[in-house]
Amino acid sequence: MKTKYIKAFIGLIPALGMASCMDFDTPSDEFTGSQVEVETDVYSGTADSIGYRRVPTEEGLMTALNELQEKQAWGQYCTAQYYLRGGKDGNGPQEHAYQYVYSLHIDNYAGYFVADQTWGGKLVTTYSYNREFCDGPYGAFKAVRDNVMNTLNRPQIDSVPELKAIGLLIFDYSAQEMVDVYGSVPYGDFLANKMEAPFTFDPGSKIYETIIDHIDTLNACFKHFELKPEWYKNQVNMLLGGAVDRSTHDRSIASWRRFANSLKLRMAMNCVKVMPDKAKKWAEEAVAEGVVTTTDQEIAFDEMTSWFTNPLVQIANNWNDTKLNASMESLMFSLDHPYKEYIFAKNNSTISPKDGEVIAPNTRVIGIRAGAIMTEGQVAEVNPYCAYSAFKLDDWDADPVFFGVMSQAPTYLIKVSEMEFIRAEGALRNWEMGGDAKTFYENGIRHAQVESRYSQSYYGDYVDDYMTLEAAKPYNYVDPLDPRNNHESVTKIGVAWNDSDTKEVMLEKIMTQKFFSSFPYGNLAWADLRRTGYPKIFPVINAEDYSDGTYKYPEEVIRRIPLPGGGSSEGDADIANSGVPALQFDGADGDFQYAPVFWDKPDTPNF
Repeated sequence: MKTKYIKAFIGLIPALGMASCMDFDTPSDEFTGSQVEVETDVYSGTADSIGYRRVPTEEGLMTALNELQEKQAWGQYCTAQYYLRGGKDGNGPQEHAYQYVYSLHIDNYAGYFVADQTWGGKLVTTYSYNREFCDGPYGAFKAVRDNVMNTLNRPQIDSVPELKAIGLLIFDYSAQEMVDVYGSVPYGDFLANKMEAPFTFDPGSKIYETIIDHIDTLNACFKHFELKPEWYKNQVNMLLGGAVDRSTHDRSIASWRRFANSLKLRMAMNCVKVMPDKAKKWAEEAVAEGVVTTTDQEIAFDEMTSWFTNPLVQIANNWNDTKLNASMESLMFSLDHPYKEYIFAKNNSTISPKDGEVIAPNTRVIGIRAGAIMTEGQVAEVNPYCAYSAFKLDDWDADPVFFGVMSQAPTYLIKVSEMEFIRAEGALRNWEMGGDAKTFYENGIRHAQVESRYSQSYYGDYVDDYMTLEAAKPYNYVDPLDPRNNHESVTKIGVAWNDSDTKEVMLEKIMTQKFFSSFPYGNLAWADLRRTGYPKIFPVINAEDYSDGTYKYPEEVIRRIPLPGGGSSEGDADIANSGVPALQFDGADGDFQYAPVFWDKPDTPNF
């Protein structure tokens, strides 16, 4: 039988992305994913029903695929993937969206950056709460829902279960991030494609376990794909290669299977304190089924191959809206990390304190102490914190935004070094990870570079020497503007693996190197910091005075962003009726920053 092909889909990328009326032309514009244009007809009820043994007729498959294409299903899949990392208007990561999803909160909590201006008093210090900003990640989650759920609930998608499974995985990846950020979201309602309040918030543990069940089904679906007829596989592979896949390198079903298992491994380790037996079981299953193990298998939007610039360069260097965190500065210099040589620039302008030494331009790498009280303004003449360190850019005559290591740094969904560090921790816990902790740890460091795998790597010039460091070097952070913020390094460990170290020291080494490897993606670093207490970072100053007033753990990090979707009578009612009860925190009598997400047990030891 002659193979039939889908009508004219190859040239429609990324034009198939759903148009959006979101406007990020000024940083104060709110990120509300519900503004994405979607169909007026809403389908619901079957998003997680994956009949993967089903094989349609060739004619039936083509009919279903053409109907889905006419509804822009595949363009919406691409758009949904981009929303996972601050996408906008069907395109890759964009500055304004990325800022709302990461830079105004999560990246600061993680210890990477500090937002260095107040935005008209909306964000005075690191732990200040502003709903407009803090609902940004939730806006991205709603945009993911809006771009995949109608397709997942359409009857036509059941003719191609592998593509249904991919859409479900995109949604679940975003949902898992939301649990880690907020503690609870209306997962079940969103899965059912419910579009209007009232919404019911689900407990984070229930969401996690549902996602794990989905991943097990997706695994079976992706494995069964190899048993399908060649004509069927050809059509699916053609769609993945041209119109659906935006985040895997080889655009294959095998890549999506590794994606799913890698997410399962991440989730398993998050749960190690709250459900240790299940965590071990999930982690060992994920490794046995196959996680990302090489750089060629990483899941990412790579600026070198996708032709867009990492948005952090615009945010930090051109807008002066975020700067290096003093904790990151201290860690880099205490451990002699390669990033201090080629990622971060020295101060870009003169820093003139009221009392003390004037700091000339290009004197040293200077971070901002998290919690320092900010002022208004985006230029150093008005706001001196704008002179602190951003990214190092090449001295080219052309627009420097497009040159420099960070300009081409990928935005990762799954990075091989993350998997290696998780497996190192798993081996430390005597889980079956397919190797030993030392080997995974050292491989994780070698694969940790922030720069693209497809560009010149500076990291390799330093990594061999870096891995021999036996102990941290003394380092004193000095804030030129306020000596009260000065602090000596709190990191005392080295980098070199030592089998005679205690398990706690080994864990600290693993998590500290994972922190560098995850940079600049704050979600992972913040989750690890809450779960393990590592890496050790400076206490956040002014936390009790400028948080929501419920700061319960002195010298600890913020545990959670308050539940999203409030600010209206309907949203506030949803939070009160189901959101707060879903938090599952003993003693929580409201929606507070101190109430941890379900897997976060601040008073439980690591071993």
